[in-house]
Amino acid sequence: MFLRVSIPGTQDDGIDEIEGYLATLPEPSYGTQLQDFSVAGHPAEYSLRVEYEEIEVPLAGGEIAHLRKPTYTVANLGYGPLHPEAMLSPRVAPQMIGLGLLEAIPAADILALADPGDADGDGVSGRANVVWSVEFDQPMLGRFGHKAGTPTVRQQAAAAFSGDIGISSPLFPAPWGECTIAQSDCRAAPHGNADDRGFEIDAEGLDLVTFYSRNLGVPARRDANDPTVLRGKEIFHATGCTSCHRPAFVTHRLADQPEQSFQLIWPYTDMLLHDMGPGLADNRPEARATGTEWRTSPLWGIGLTEHVSGHTHFLHDGRARSLLEAILWHGGEAQPHRDAVAGMTQEDREALIKFLESL
Repeated sequence: MFLRVSIPGTQDDGIDEIEGYLATLPEPSYGTQLQDFSVAGHPAEYSLRVEYEEIEVPLAGGEIAHLRKPTYTVANLGYGPLHPEAMLSPRVAPQMIGLGLLEAIPAADILALADPGDADGDGVSGRANVVWSVEFDQPMLGRFGHKAGTPTVRQQAAAAFSGDIGISSPLFPAPWGECTIAQSDCRAAPHGNADDRGFEIDAEGLDLVTFYSRNLGVPARRDANDPTVLRGKEIFHATGCTSCHRPAFVTHRLADQPEQSFQLIWPYTDMLLHDMGPGLADNRPEARATGTEWRTSPLWGIGLTEHVSGHTHFLHDGRARSLLEAILWHGGEAQPHRDAVAGMTQEDREALIKFLESL
């Protein structure tokens, strides 16, 4: 886990011409994310402390669920205090499977699902995030990240190289990554931009990482015809979960990417932003996303989380220790659906969870 950080501001590169864009700037001393690790000879930027408050949630049938409400504390700041208007957002890395397929969904199909004014009156009003493409130098549909703040797999990879470990690339050429002017020792440290490649990861290397990231496969479903799973699928649809977790798309025809071209895919996401209420709010905007909005997380592969990652922690900061806890944290537009799950019989809740675990 790490903390994204920014302050309110205005942009000078034309990006605030995007309708609804909520301009932010890097924090002056710490950049765009706080690092609790560092290379030898340099101080870490901070230490992260997390404390949890247990909250009891009554469920139908007399059951009690327990949620963890986190409080985040920034300690041991290495470069002085944070800006008084600093906005922080905890993040854990989302799964990387199927990224090339999500990138291949036609933008028009995603935009067609948006209903920002809730014209159909169903209480769900998804919005598209529109972000600046460093790769193409123009506004584009945001697709990746917890708030859909990145438009392409290539930019996502390059931004991670720069922000996470300070590796330069053609998209983010600064050899010190996101170290700020206040971090002069970081900027003066040896780097790899001086060799014959020009960047620490050159265009060819970035292409290879992009190809790898695009082609991490989605696992096959398990137990799809199990009677309990089928009952859970029925409940998932009847409860209205598909209002945001849209089951299927068909990808673009892509002559140069046959591995992603014209496929029926089942990611269970609409790729849109939704207001998830104050319980999950980070109160930090990102492009057009407000402090209470999050992109609908894809559900494919979610049942293998424990097998792959060794835990069952979910949501943007890992606070949920189970799929049921993740559902019970839903608020805002998803409040009626969350309440419907809390009011189900134990048997129906278990069937719903078993369906999700089959994806």
